[in-house]
Amino acid sequence: MIAPLGTLAPRGCDSHNKVVPWGDLCTGSGNNDLVAMHTHAVSGSMTMPEGALHPIPLSRLRGRENRPEPVAVGTIVWLASELMFFAALFAAYFTIRNVTNSQAAATGTVPLWQSQGDLINIPFAIANTSVLVASSFTCQMGVFAAERAQVRRWGLREWYTLTYLMGAFFIGGQVFEYAELFHENLTISSNVFGSVFFLATGFHGLHVTGGLVAFLLLMGRTFLARTFTHEQAVSAVVVSYYWHFVDVVWIALFGVIYILR
Repeated sequence: MIAPLGTLAPRGCDSHNKVVPWGDLCTGSGNNDLVAMHTHAVSGSMTMPEGALHPIPLSRLRGRENRPEPVAVGTIVWLASELMFFAALFAAYFTIRNVTNSQAAATGTVPLWQSQGDLINIPFAIANTSVLVASSFTCQMGVFAAERAQVRRWGLREWYTLTYLMGAFFIGGQVFEYAELFHENLTISSNVFGSVFFLATGFHGLHVTGGLVAFLLLMGRTFLARTFTHEQAVSAVVVSYYWHFVDVVWIALFGVIYILR
């Protein structure tokens, strides 16, 4: 319902909006614009926020009561399948490493994991990993901003832009690391260590690149949309799910490949 004159909420403000507190909706303080400010009469389940070109369903502005978001549920299910994919890579890594080490022990030779693992630049990998892990914190700050519909002035755009730059830095560091290993004649076809190393880290790098594309699409949408709606906030949240997922997977990969070896 639209609050009538004389009530606590100023005219044109919806005190039950689930995107942001009504005070922010009315003043626009700290937000992208006067977000979801109702200036037209509601007809059925539609409303016309200020600056909108056409009526918008109320469910898009503030979601549905007592119902999970389909996009969020679908993303969680999809990430569960991605977890199984990386679990298979971990299983392949441990199996090949154990078989290779057993063969080296039987023949009295230096284990492949020891000789080839020494080629990896551990200090550089730690620094690169620290940047990626820190990006999860900036990403979550963007989520907090999206939940209160704060798009500008160190809101969703700024925090997600910073997260994007940190993710791009990580990918650049990974490319540099690959170039150094190629110079040392370690490639995906050199031996089984190179195969599992480049497959595991390479697939993760592709997932990080996919997350960077998602950030670009999400931020572009905030520039094109005239009203920041509940569904845009949900999109920001599910992108953060994905980003946190690739960060956690990398921590596990880093611990196994770079530290344990």
